[in-house]
Amino acid sequence: MAKSVKEEKANGSTTRSIIIIGALFFIFGFVTWLNSLLIPYLEIACELTKFQSFFVTFAFYIAYVVMAPISTRTLNKLGFKKGMSVALVIMAFGALLFIPAAITRTYLLFLTGLFIMGSGLAILQTASNPYVTIVGPAESAAKRISIMGICNKLAGAIAPILIGFFLQLEKADELQSDVANLTTAERINELNEMALRVIPPYIGIIIVLLLLALWVYKSSLPEIDTDEEDDTLSSTNASKKSVFDFPHVVLGVITLFIYVGAEVIAVDTIISYGDSLGIPLTTAKYFVTGTMVSMVVGYIIGIVSIPKYIKQENALRVSAVLGILFSIIAIFTEGYVSLAFIALLGLANSLMWPAIWPLALADVGRFTKAASSLLVMGIAGGAIIPLAYGALAENWNPQEAYWVLIPCYLFILYFAVSGYKIRRA
Repeated sequence: MAKSVKEEKANGSTTRSIIIIGALFFIFGFVTWLNSLLIPYLEIACELTKFQSFFVTFAFYIAYVVMAPISTRTLNKLGFKKGMSVALVIMAFGALLFIPAAITRTYLLFLTGLFIMGSGLAILQTASNPYVTIVGPAESAAKRISIMGICNKLAGAIAPILIGFFLQLEKADELQSDVANLTTAERINELNEMALRVIPPYIGIIIVLLLLALWVYKSSLPEIDTDEEDDTLSSTNASKKSVFDFPHVVLGVITLFIYVGAEVIAVDTIISYGDSLGIPLTTAKYFVTGTMVSMVVGYIIGIVSIPKYIKQENALRVSAVLGILFSIIAIFTEGYVSLAFIALLGLANSLMWPAIWPLALADVGRFTKAASSLLVMGIAGGAIIPLAYGALAENWNPQEAYWVLIPCYLFILYFAVSGYKIRRA
């Protein structure tokens, strides 16, 4: 049967929306996964301990907790499209702070810039994730989010290599090995020069963010009414007074908190872990690309198999089991084999985000925006759990510190098996 003009227009609108949101997810990935390079780079440039260097992830991800309530109010007031544009401008301002931070080599100013960029991302995430979930059939939401994930992780694969070129990592390796032989004046001069190399790529990031903000603002991105409920759902949710009346949402937030923490550890520690094994930064910068490629492979598997061959909840169960298995192998092997299994955690993590969101947002109806803002707060796991890794890496060793991942994946497995089913009558 031929499609009606109305159906074709709807499909065209959905496709345009997915392209725009895909561009946003690319920016999420590029900005977010640069942290994996910033951690060891700023550790050298700002003369930090390993624990202090992991405040890069803390400053970036803690913004999701602070901004989540503001994100909801922003979207309620401005709508999805204008809210996304404002968020991109906020991110550009955060990137702008990298210029004075680099000139003065002030770590606190770098962290402030990262916090502001994370704040803008919190608004974008609050809007874009439920948008992708709602814009099509619920049973294929994980497939659409997987497509967004490919955009995100391809950017993450490109970012360390591209920005690493501008940062001239071979000079960072030389400085790291020669620092003991330099006079105080020579050391300060070299470190100042190293910090200044951050400026050109971040000027490029600012320009791209502002252009994307203008594109989104001028686009035909449609608004979606997340307060609509069908009669059955409206009757089921009639007694619900707040999002906290949905236990599966609360458990989803905890699961997302733990998952993001585990994913950030897998991605943002791999360069630093390689460095601890004596591998030069010029080589170690490619490890993140390996992690991202394994995540893209996982996303492609998700696009092909969900929901045709495997349900979203089953995909999450398999992912959690793989996370446990790969973590244990990484802990008990050595050298490049251990690094390879940290990179393979990307495969284990790939379908977690796409599966957790629709499972946690199921049947919440008019509480979708509130539930989404809570889930976005869960992204703060990327602030807390990597700090635990950093403390263990400094006081124990970087490889044994990966034990922190095991309880994370066990809780994710619990949510996938039974946690997402819990409803309150």
